Amino acid sequence: MRWSHVALNCVDVGRTEAFYRQFGFSRVAAFGDIVFIGNGSVHLELFPAVDGLAVSGSRDGPGAAGVVRHLAFQVDDVDAVVAGLDAEVTWGPLGFDEFVPGWRTVWVRDPDGIVVEVSQGFPAS
Repeated sequence: MRWSHVALNCVDVGRTEAFYRQFGFSRVAAFGDIVFIGNGSVHLELFPAVDGLAVSGSRDGPGAAGVVRHLAFQVDDVDAVVAGLDAEVTWGPLGFDEFVPGWRTVWVRDPDGIVVEVSQGFPAS
């Protein structure tokens, strides 16, 4: 298991992306309104928030602007990891082959309610 990224809910994704460019981040990918930025092996996933709530659902974390949406780890085999976890699955596993071949993700909740994404295939670390 490797560190992958932190997902952030942003009032203005473009402004947030520009802010993190000051720290050496650059765009890795964009999928609709969701933007991945990275600096070496450090990645952030930026979600748009409207009226204080993120545009997409809450199964991948809370949606309020200015709040960390979820933490994410990269693994070699999502299904094998999920099979060994004692955790509530909040969403998935889902495949995202239409964006990146081999990308699979599941979201689980830790004992304190924090959503953790477990992903294989993207972003590469």
